[in-house]
This record gives sequence, structure tokens and C-alpha cells, in this order.
Amino acid sequence: MQEMRIEALTKEAFAPFGDIIDVLGPPTKQINAGLCGRHDDLARLSFEGPGRAGISLFDAQARALPYTLDLVERHPLGSQAFLPLDGVPFLVCVAEDAGGHPVRFRAFLTAPGQGINLLRNTWHGVLAPIGAPGRYAVVDRIGAGENLEEYPLDPPLRVIA
Repeated sequence: MQEMRIEALTKEAFAPFGDIIDVLGPPTKQINAGLCGRHDDLARLSFEGPGRAGISLFDAQARALPYTLDLVERHPLGSQAFLPLDGVPFLVCVAEDAGGHPVRFRAFLTAPGQGINLLRNTWHGVLAPIGAPGRYAVVDRIGAGENLEEYPLDPPLRVIA
């Protein structure tokens, strides 16, 4: 089984696949009579075709490293943002596309409380909290149309720290 090492999750490294959603640095502006800092426009949300943005809650079972990546998926009609509600870090496996097939896989691990937004059509692994179960708010497209394409990996990849 081929191994893949987890990389540092940086804005530059992750940019081809999506956005990091966190609050490093000062708020964009102060609201609510100066009692609340607002961090604006942290993700490139994109939805196509009939449908709308929706917010769902996901309860994901804990995973561990090393992790076996045996399935990736993508969503051609909408981006997908994952926001941890309990601070549990999660593994983010992504790949480039070559003619409808995932290639050049990469793995990242979020910091506790850090979220990500996956761009439309980005190959990615399933939600995989590391070390503990996690609950996540997910912002994605809700509506008609084929918005899920799955791709089993044979052989699978082994993700290591």
C-alpha cells in the first residue's frame, strides 16, 4: 500500500482545493455596538443549478492514524464547508482531477477548531475526525441534481503523520 504523509495545512498549500476557515488575526470589523468582532468572507462558496445553500450537522465517528484512504468523492454542483462545533481536528485528504480521475493526493490535518471549505468538484476523502468523535456544521448545496460522485481507491492509500 502506498503511503502519504500529512502536510502542514497552510493557506497557500490548500488554495487549489479550497479555503481554511479560522480566525487568525483581528476581525474585519466590529459590530453589535463594538461588542462582537466579525471575520468576513472566509470561504469561496459556489453553487450551481437549481438549489440553495443549506446548513447541516454531521456526527462523525473517530478515526486514527495511520488512516486508510479507500474512497474519495466530489460535488460538481457546490462547494462544501466543514466547521467543527466541538474543536475536534480532522483529516483532509484531497486530490487533483485528471480526466475524471483523482490524482496527486495530498493530506492535511486541521488544528483544533479550524474549518475548511472544499471548492466545487474537488476530490476529497470522507469526514475523518482524528482521536475523538466530532460534530460539524456543514454548509453546502441542497437541491435536485447529481451532486455526488464517488471514486473507490484500489489499492487504497495509507495516510501517516
